[in-house]
Amino acid sequence: MLDSGIRHSDRYKELRLEGESDEEIRKNFNTPDTINLFTWHGDIDTLIKPIDSIIYCKFLLRNALMSMDPVTGYVKAWVGGINFEHFNYDQVYKGTRQVGSTAKPFTYAVAIENGYSPCMPEQNVPDSIPYDNGRKKWCPNSGKTETISGILTLRQALAHSQNWITAHLMKEITPPPVIALAQKMGVTSPIPNSPTICIGSFEASVFDMTGAYSVFANKGIWSQPTVLLRIEDKNGHVLYQNNRVQQKPAMDEQTAYVMTYMLKGVIEEGTGTRLRAKYGLNNPIGGKTGTTNTNSDGWFIGITPQLVTGVWTGCEDRDIHFRSERLGEGANTALPIFALYMQRVYANPLLDIKKDDFALPKKPLDIILDCAVYSQQQKGTNAVNKKLSF
Repeated sequence: MLDSGIRHSDRYKELRLEGESDEEIRKNFNTPDTINLFTWHGDIDTLIKPIDSIIYCKFLLRNALMSMDPVTGYVKAWVGGINFEHFNYDQVYKGTRQVGSTAKPFTYAVAIENGYSPCMPEQNVPDSIPYDNGRKKWCPNSGKTETISGILTLRQALAHSQNWITAHLMKEITPPPVIALAQKMGVTSPIPNSPTICIGSFEASVFDMTGAYSVFANKGIWSQPTVLLRIEDKNGHVLYQNNRVQQKPAMDEQTAYVMTYMLKGVIEEGTGTRLRAKYGLNNPIGGKTGTTNTNSDGWFIGITPQLVTGVWTGCEDRDIHFRSERLGEGANTALPIFALYMQRVYANPLLDIKKDDFALPKKPLDIILDCAVYSQQQKGTNAVNKKLSF
């Protein structure tokens, strides 16, 4: 990790061009020098060993954010990192990191498309999944959040980010449909044919994941995230015009709407409740937290009818991570950034971002969202089946 940081530094490249040997370069990096460093309170010039400056920079917490209109695809905000002058890297588009539980809605969306109900009850117990042609079995651990014992509905399982029920769904629907859906929703990085993808073992960019979640808010239609519409010269002459913003259906409108209902559950009762309790965002908002192995990456992706926003936080190297789940989970690292951002968005009337709920589909829903009604219907169905069995 440290050797890689040295080799990628401008100082190393300059010393190489000057013909310095490895021993001379090592000595240079261990000799104190005046170096300009980024700090949260402004740049400073300080006497420090270059190798220590690399360690200092690697331990700085990085953040990336992209916010877009889910209908038009127009990108409204883009923060590629904490300081482009010192860290010349765009984490929104170039960087891919393990996505953690932000991948779970892909699995749940496939289940909903196949007739599963958000009210469907499942026993929250471990479930092993065979893969690699049956030669191996996989069962996730209990998850980043505390496991809730007993029976949960699918909406509750997603809201509380429960790994076992998610894995049970993956066992039933299998990985290929989930991979196909994620790709239709704009994820361009490789997704392995493995059951582990249901809890986010693959990597993706903030750009792709934000664009994917826009499908839920845009009635199943994927809109290509678009940064540049046109370029004009100083006289107003159009030098470039983007007239081909891509849009394509990724899922049916009913599934998209049900998924907005599922994702609102995360905020209403699950891992994202502090969005309301601490930050006072009580309007309809859906979202999903994400935390990766060893608490190295924190995610939050939030959706409203007019704005979809993805946030990632972590360090330059995955080997650097938070000491505990409490400190490193997406609800504690990425969610607060989203919350403060949305507070400012709603406080600015010029932006005209409303606090409306997601619009119902044009056709009546044939999926029951009222779990009391669902339970009564299931009891009636079971009674009929019992009678027919005699």
